[in-house]
Amino acid sequence: MRDNSLFARFARWTARAAGRPASFAAAVAVVVLWLATGPLFHFSDTWQLVINTGTTIVTFLMVFLIQSTQNRDARRSRSSWTSLSAPSRAPTTLCWT
Repeated sequence: MRDNSLFARFARWTARAAGRPASFAAAVAVVVLWLATGPLFHFSDTWQLVINTGTTIVTFLMVFLIQSTQNRDARRSRSSWTSLSAPSRAPTTLCWT
């Protein structure tokens, strides 16, 4: 059974997007841009606070995204194991000769 709630759809979309190489490249670009602006802001406390706040927010949200993904995978695994461990309805005939 697939959960089609707004959160479930958003979580699936975000998990797919976050796992792409382009997302990693974008994150690296943000860090490089932040580093490049250091001299402009004289490496001030506010300049450091920008990256610290951004990474904290992203990390906080990713924890919930990862948990959602793990829950979905666990449900899928449980249903697969349940169907595999269910007894077969096919008749079996044992012939001893």
